[in-house]
Amino acid sequence: MDKGLRAIRVARGWSQDRLVFEMRRFAEQRLLDIASSASLKVYISEWENGRRPLTDRYAGILRPLFGVTDDELRGEAKPQLQQADGYEDLLTRIDAAGSLSASMVQTFLDQTELLRTMDRQMGAAGLVDQMGAHLARMEEALTFAVLPSARRPIATALAGASTLAAWQALDAGSVERAWRRYELAKKAAQDADSPLYLAHAMGEQAFVLHDAGRSQLAVELVRDAQQTQSDRQSLRLRAWLAAAEAELCAGAGMLDDARRAIERATSLLPHDGQTRDPDMVSIFLNTDHLTRWRGNVLAKVGDGSAMDDLYVSLSTTDESFVRAKSGLHCDLSQAHMARGEFEEARSHLQQARLLANRTGSVRYRRRIELLTGRL
Repeated sequence: MDKGLRAIRVARGWSQDRLVFEMRRFAEQRLLDIASSASLKVYISEWENGRRPLTDRYAGILRPLFGVTDDELRGEAKPQLQQADGYEDLLTRIDAAGSLSASMVQTFLDQTELLRTMDRQMGAAGLVDQMGAHLARMEEALTFAVLPSARRPIATALAGASTLAAWQALDAGSVERAWRRYELAKKAAQDADSPLYLAHAMGEQAFVLHDAGRSQLAVELVRDAQQTQSDRQSLRLRAWLAAAEAELCAGAGMLDDARRAIERATSLLPHDGQTRDPDMVSIFLNTDHLTRWRGNVLAKVGDGSAMDDLYVSLSTTDESFVRAKSGLHCDLSQAHMARGEFEEARSHLQQARLLANRTGSVRYRRRIELLTGRL
């Protein structure tokens, strides 16, 4: 299994002992009965050297733990789509794609929404296979759709789903998959002639660059996103992009730019009582969400007023946004640290860790480790 489990473990930077620890913790959180630490270490060595077959039981732990598919875990080549056998098969596929009904496209959108809900409550790592299959079905339909009237609705659905899949991959620590899925989202958005989905994909993709240490390039990308047919962008999307710019500027040490961007986001956000735009359902942004985001930015620039925004957000955030609450506790920990209130900082960091473990968020675990090192 050289190309499977071992390669994934090494890419994550985990020793076999670390993997044993993570497997035990994963099982304990879910009340699963697994082998002892000593036995697991033997199993891992034997799985990686091909001396013991990886059972479905343990694969079911390792897949969500690493955020990978079953094929990737087992080191098997991904199955290829069956090749069209002559014109008859090709035309059958084209006819099927051309006759795809509006109800089928709505089914794609409904499935994306279900996966979005599961993601924010339970985390992304366990959804890799489901999301991969979901994207593959839409890509297949789009590949054989000929006329723009047939392609646009499928491409719009694919753009939204791909952006979600990319963010899930980033949260699970699968950086290259995240990048590729953002590229897929951008191409689908262009096929759909949707500047909204294109700008959103660019804005989220900037966070991959930021996490990789290219903060200045990330800021440039999110600023380019704001110029992408800006006259066709909704006010909510423009506010979202401005808030994203603020967070990225804060991370790049561009403190004045960060403050200006978050103020611009506040002025742009429509006060219509809505959370999402009907033609742009991939983002959630209302006054409560922006208050949380503002607190995040102000905490990162060392502004003492961050505390008020963050505590307001903590009391109003929907309980289903589990990962977002983990981020809130990280922000509060950082804000308390800036004020020298280390006991309060530790308390919030502990809450953040519990929620990050619950969702399996590699991205937030990394942030928690960095903050822990400052206490």
